[in-house]
Order: sequence, then structure tokens, then C-alpha cells
Amino acid sequence: MTRNSIELGDVTPHNIKQLKKLNTVVFPVSYNDKFYVDVLEAGELAKLAYYNDIVVGAVCCRVDTTENQRRLYIMTLGCLSPYRRLGIGTVMFEHILNFAEKDGNFDSIFLHVQINNDGAIEFYKKFGFEIVDTKEQYYKRIEPADAHVLQKALRRTAAATNANNSANSNNTSNSNARSKARQFTFV
Repeated sequence: MTRNSIELGDVTPHNIKQLKKLNTVVFPVSYNDKFYVDVLEAGELAKLAYYNDIVVGAVCCRVDTTENQRRLYIMTLGCLSPYRRLGIGTVMFEHILNFAEKDGNFDSIFLHVQINNDGAIEFYKKFGFEIVDTKEQYYKRIEPADAHVLQKALRRTAAATNANNSANSNNTSNSNARSKARQFTFV
């Protein structure tokens, strides 16, 4: 009996075409060349998913610093349909969660999902995401064009806050409060 393996690998100039092909099959939108240039520079925020050494999925994220918050934006997270419900999406998502946890400086993780993509909405809700907004006409040239904004808030931990307080003991209470706001655990 063979054991199925799921592994994540880096996106490189040598395999970027596999990512492009995967995205055209999995997603109803097309991504421009700048998207792929950015992905090549994303490091741990862009991974290909391999199932028994076959590329079957990918996750691509970026750091978003709008609205006076530092948030992790999931640009794409997808898997070929015959390989869904095998844990591949969970492995990719857990990689992103671990990245955010190690970084320790994100307020939330968020993404856009087409309003009729019940499977994706269900997947993210399983990880504690909530629909926080709906953007009308978010997508171009696909129907429905509206997208839900799903978000997972991140909560600060007392242990991380205490470590910051010790390191910043000479600062005023206001600067300590700002330092506390940078440590978190998942809600």
C-alpha cells in the first residue's frame, strides 16, 4: 500500500509556468504578468502544492498595509478539482497561518471570494473566517461579479505581550500599548 504525500515547494522561474497553467484551470479570472513577477519575489508567501510529486495546487499571498493595519492577503489558494478534499488546501492554509504566527505582526488575514463559491466560503469558515463585506462588481468579465470579503482576525497573546513589556520596560505606557498590539495568536 502506498502512502500519499502532500508537500509544498517554492515558486521559481523554472516552475512559474506550472503556476500559470494551474491558475488558468482553477480560477475563473486571469492574472497579469505583474502578478507572477510579484509571486516570484514573495518567498514563503507563494508555494506550489505537490501530491505524490505532481503539482496540484498553489497558494499566493502578499502583505497589505492599508487602513492603518498590517494584514496578510490571500491572492489565490486553489487546488485542481480531482485533488480536492484530500487535505491539500488545509496544508497550504496551515503554511500561511504558521507564517503569520512566526511573523507575529499581522492584524488579520483576508481574501476575496466570488459570492457563489460556496465550497471556498465553507472552507475558510472552517478556519474561523467571517464574511465582513461584499464588494459589488469586484470581478471583471465573470458572473457573478460580486465578491465577499472574508477575514480572520488575529488576537494578541499575554505571553508575547509580556516579552515585549520586558524588552520595552523603559518606554512609556503608550509605547507599551503599541508594542502589545503587535503580538497575537489565532482566534
